[in-house]
Amino acid sequence: MNATTSTEALAYERAEGMGEVNASAHRIQLAFALATMIIPALGAIEAVRLQLTGQLTALEWVMFAVMYFVHMGGVTMGLHRLAAHRSYTTSRWFQALLILMGQTASQGPVLFWVATHRAHHAYSDTAADPHSPAGFGDGFWNKARGFWHGHMAWMLSRRVANWTHFARDLLRDRLILRLHQSYVLCVVAGLLLPAAVSGYAHHSWHAAFCGFIVGGLARMFWANQAAWCVGSLCHMIGDRRFRTHDDSANNWFVALFAFGEGLQNNHHAFPSSYRHAMRWWEPDISGLCLYLLSKLGLVWGLKVPSQAAITRAQL
Repeated sequence: MNATTSTEALAYERAEGMGEVNASAHRIQLAFALATMIIPALGAIEAVRLQLTGQLTALEWVMFAVMYFVHMGGVTMGLHRLAAHRSYTTSRWFQALLILMGQTASQGPVLFWVATHRAHHAYSDTAADPHSPAGFGDGFWNKARGFWHGHMAWMLSRRVANWTHFARDLLRDRLILRLHQSYVLCVVAGLLLPAAVSGYAHHSWHAAFCGFIVGGLARMFWANQAAWCVGSLCHMIGDRRFRTHDDSANNWFVALFAFGEGLQNNHHAFPSSYRHAMRWWEPDISGLCLYLLSKLGLVWGLKVPSQAAITRAQL
């Protein structure tokens, strides 16, 4: 271990609320992380093969789009803007629905997700940040190492955010605890639902397999790649409009596919805002959905920064 690594490890250990899991828990964590990284990737490759050999129908791609919305909408509106930041208020049943949707993403159960994300904000782009691409040095290969860590490799680390520190409010909520415990069922349901729809529609086990591959695994791969770009690419490449204490940037391309999450500089400047878009042309599908849901009375108390706060934060 070199001096820089030792210094970073020490900084991490001294960061309040951060720690390391034991060897047994780490083996379980590795199994889930590797499964999330590898199996959907294989499914995405198989989806290409099925398409090129003419085995897919329009229904499989409709299920891809529907499940992509369930996946990304649940992560952005449920796990992120509701559970992690309390950006708005909603009923208990709608809160449960959004979090269940978010857990189909296979990004970890709600308590893990929230604690990790809150730690990311608390220590953004420092040695204690769970998934920052910063701190790997200059040059192409060091930047590539940073990208790989911020994108996926951080999930293989023993370093974790403590739930009792970063998600104490959620630990006291019995509904949240039950939703947390349903994580594996949510992931499985997200894979089997498109398979069931396609199989039933075509009365074919092969069609069910195609639905599982396209609406299940391929959807999970591409949606998670977009979501993970928020923690990697959006802390390396993009525009910065607001003054923050990190490298967060607005990446329009990532924001488009991640339902507004790629507007990281906006979000880090105003973490509790229900919308990440600050200008009409910035893509924020989840922010638009929450606005429409508020008009239907399904959500309320949408938090937004004042114009004075926006002006003060500008670079």
